[in-house]
Amino acid sequence: MNNLQSLNRKFEAIAWGASFIWWGVTELFPSLPEGIGAVGIGLILLGLNAARSLSDVPASSFTTALGILALVLGGFELARPLFHLAFELPVFAIFLIVLGMIFL
Repeated sequence: MNNLQSLNRKFEAIAWGASFIWWGVTELFPSLPEGIGAVGIGLILLGLNAARSLSDVPASSFTTALGILALVLGGFELARPLFHLAFELPVFAIFLIVLGMIFL
């Protein structure tokens, strides 16, 4: 059990480090399209849970849901020019509302 906890902590540290690096990259290069940051964070969180599952560490349903949510909302942001929406989609507000619903 202690070995699984140690492995889980290592996975979480890698995911946090990758998240901060990705956040820094998206801030460093403002020419990147809107939504690419959320897509990256979603992929990092889903990758974290994939690594957990492959190593027999129980995956977190919270970070899985958060990863899927970030991936979907980031995908909508990236696809907005394709949809030619006449209005601004409040992605961050939607993200917060859905996150609150997950907590409840």
